[in-house]
Amino acid sequence: MKERVHLSIHGRVQMVGFRFFAQRTAAGFCITGWVRNCPDGSVEVFAEGDRNALNQFISRMKTGPPAAEIIRVETRWEPEIPGGLSSFSIR
Repeated sequence: MKERVHLSIHGRVQMVGFRFFAQRTAAGFCITGWVRNCPDGSVEVFAEGDRNALNQFISRMKTGPPAAEIIRVETRWEPEIPGGLSSFSIR
């Protein structure tokens, strides 16, 4: 069963390759969704997949790429919506 999670990642997360890191990590865990930079300097991630894979993905997002400095990750689990997304994109 697919589950979905919405993340808001704060710290030094823009201009460090975070979106590409998220996309590569999602591919490794067969996760679909998207990632984007926000005007406040945070990064927003929406991900769908198996609960175990999502937990591993979240763990990697809490570390980020080498140049990132993660201050906090806000995590919000959301109800599954039939259909879902078919890939993981950078917005």
